[in-house]
Amino acid sequence: MRVLVTGGNGFVGRHLCNALRARGFDLVAGVHDPDGVADPARGEVSLELRDSDGLRESIGRVRPDLVFHLAAEAFVPAANRDPMRAFDINALGTARLLEAIRNSRRDSFPRVIYASSAEVYGIRERSELPLRETLAAHPATPYAASKLSGEAIALAWRATYGIPAIVARAFNHIGPGQDERFAVASFAHGLAAVAGGASSVLTVGNLSAERDFLDVRDVVAAYIALAERGQDGQVYNVCSGRPVAMQEILRQLIAIAHVPVEVRQDPARLRPSDLPISFGDNAKLRDATGWSPQYPLSRSLADVYADARERLALAG
Repeated sequence: MRVLVTGGNGFVGRHLCNALRARGFDLVAGVHDPDGVADPARGEVSLELRDSDGLRESIGRVRPDLVFHLAAEAFVPAANRDPMRAFDINALGTARLLEAIRNSRRDSFPRVIYASSAEVYGIRERSELPLRETLAAHPATPYAASKLSGEAIALAWRATYGIPAIVARAFNHIGPGQDERFAVASFAHGLAAVAGGASSVLTVGNLSAERDFLDVRDVVAAYIALAERGQDGQVYNVCSGRPVAMQEILRQLIAIAHVPVEVRQDPARLRPSDLPISFGDNAKLRDATGWSPQYPLSRSLADVYADARERLALAG
């Protein structure tokens, strides 16, 4: 089976590609390649979601049997600063990809796993928690709206053209290799810098928010399980099923780093539409695939901190 991973050089994409290679799949990593350095010898192909002609050429050349569509503008503040770009990538980019697949004129279409976001649920009452797939989506940000639009496009192309599609609604995921713009990776990077002799002041955003965290390696295992055993046309939450306050995440990281630190809140890091609490129900995913999380939060945070220390050492 030939597998294409869009966003193959991103945080989740790299972990997914490693997992697929370990399982012996014939893998092609679709990479954002503005400098033209994608290397076919490494199993890479240039994939730009805003280039219809390039997508058609790449899909026609790769001829995948399975597509994991991860490529997106995934950083919420960036998407909110430039919503038109976010929609061009997350929504229209998904449509362009599916059109490239539809026009590939294969005997049968590849299954598409669309990586969406729990942000599509929006701000909910506590009585509506845990979030289940049957709950109507109410996106509260341009980012969330762009991801919900991508979901609708994937399911519409399935209903109209027969492209088998599954929506995986991922909640917050963490792990080694995550961009330092994201909160947990930012905490770890700051603490690693303190351990290396930098200022002991750590600036943070909203620590009262509660989130559903899942290790990125459990996330990619869920995506593979859905590809193998999920039902086309369905939406599945990919989550741990329990909320953890950001303050608790930071407390555990400080204990792991074992450094003295002064925590200061930075108003610039607060979001006007920040969700006070969000966690999901993963029963549908478990029942369909037999998947369950394998990485406890303590292991994930230890690995995130070790990765931050390693990256700082390499940079210094």
